[in-house]
Amino acid sequence: MIVAEGLTKRYGDKTAVDGIDFAVQPGKVTGFLGPNGAGKSTTMRMIVGLDRPTSGRVTLDGREYRSMRSPLTEVGILLDAKAVHTGRSARSHLRAMAATHGIPPSRVDEVIEITGLQSVAGKRAGGFSLGMGQRLGIAAALLGDPRTLILDEPVNGLDPEGVRWVRQFVRAQAAEGRTVLLSSHLMSEMAQTADHVIVLGRGRVLADAGIDEIVRAWTRATVLVRSPRAAELANALAAADVTVSSGADGVLEVTGLTAAAIGDTAAHAGIPLHELTPRSGSLEDAYLALTEGAVEYQTKEVAR
Repeated sequence: MIVAEGLTKRYGDKTAVDGIDFAVQPGKVTGFLGPNGAGKSTTMRMIVGLDRPTSGRVTLDGREYRSMRSPLTEVGILLDAKAVHTGRSARSHLRAMAATHGIPPSRVDEVIEITGLQSVAGKRAGGFSLGMGQRLGIAAALLGDPRTLILDEPVNGLDPEGVRWVRQFVRAQAAEGRTVLLSSHLMSEMAQTADHVIVLGRGRVLADAGIDEIVRAWTRATVLVRSPRAAELANALAAADVTVSSGADGVLEVTGLTAAAIGDTAAHAGIPLHELTPRSGSLEDAYLALTEGAVEYQTKEVAR
């Protein structure tokens, strides 16, 4: 388990992480989300001892990372896939890492096979594509067969097959009881991969809950309705807790009523329906609503 208690990091007069508390449970994939400048990278660096907290602490199974005698066998880390000796082959890079922790060469061959690097294991890492570099970084994180995995943007640069492989891989690791902390900006992929998410904004925790719970709390389900008598139907559906938005071609967007209730109302009034489509909120919708006031770099919406 990864536990942060009052974790704070300041750089001069700038507070990057502001007294956050959270716990990353084993047996789950926990997504770590937030806009640029939210404090995610700083927090991950503090977890693995690359930055010292200004105050507070973060522990892994009750211990600080710096106190671990053999960290590679306890925590697998991917923070920067480019942190390799570019003149070494992938196999040589992994063997050098293994030698520092007494890990047998046979384990190097195992992680090369797990990550699909067999065909390029003898090639210099400096010539790797972004996706192959990511696979090498994941192989390095797996080298010590750790109980905790911390992966920052592991699908960056991967093709669709590679993205699916990462999704299946991290879920399998969690299913074996490992603690998995996964950072990504791809909301659709996170929705398919994570069980739980922690959302940061301006250095503070904005949400810490299961995906379904966050989506329910921060989005509203809508129903798309199409009828040749849309105006009449809108009047029939009018109520204090119901919102009806009218569009072109007899389309209505309704919130506050289920599709079944809309269908019953239309049937009772004798109004024909040509479409009745429920639309639930997404993790992306919830994330945008959560972080709306915590985005450091604002952009203007392009006029259409």
